[in-house]
Amino acid sequence: MNTSGDRLKALLHECGLTPSDFAAQRSVTAQHVNNWFKRGVPLARLDELADLFCVHRRWLRSGEGPKHPNPILRNGPPRPAPANPPTPLSVGQGRLVNVPYYELNRGLLSPVPSKHLRLPAKALKALGVQAANAISMAMPDSNMFPLIPLEATLVIDLGMTQVIDGETYALLHNGSLRVHNLSLGQHGTLYLHSHDRRNYAVERYTLAQRQAQGLEILGWVFHWSHFRQQRPG
Repeated sequence: MNTSGDRLKALLHECGLTPSDFAAQRSVTAQHVNNWFKRGVPLARLDELADLFCVHRRWLRSGEGPKHPNPILRNGPPRPAPANPPTPLSVGQGRLVNVPYYELNRGLLSPVPSKHLRLPAKALKALGVQAANAISMAMPDSNMFPLIPLEATLVIDLGMTQVIDGETYALLHNGSLRVHNLSLGQHGTLYLHSHDRRNYAVERYTLAQRQAQGLEILGWVFHWSHFRQQRPG
């Protein structure tokens, strides 16, 4: 690992994050992340990413010095590290929050008892997401494949419904859940874009159509995750 880009790539691998997931969390494009891998982490982003992954800024930039902070414990000598230490992004210097899991029942959102997703509070805070506004749901369709596979677990910020061109949002449409990249045209016209452009055409809804069809923006999709369906070979 000779560059900060190599070290960033290794940190993502340690945390089980794909470059596309990481790009979505940091509100940048996947091409930005690929550029960081090739050219190194921009100086303006060093403090932010070092804080996110709980590593030293100097180590991330140059590879010199210790990787992780080692604060002095006031209550006796340091204890030995566990055999399988948690990754920095999973616990870091903060706590984990339970994001409730929801399903649609007859067009209404209903929480699923005892089912939730655990995410680091620090990561939510870095994205400006209030924990009380975060819910998780299953990806309902294949229109965003391969970026977001069918049945992937989505995390949605209900507090962000303002349309930012190109961002991914969850929507309710005639009582059904939909997930699309959005763009806004003149007079409130909403355009729904799919990642799979071969099989899904761009949809256009005027403000009147949106009102008549119950098309509303549920929130911003800022995280998704999934397991492979089977082991290769």
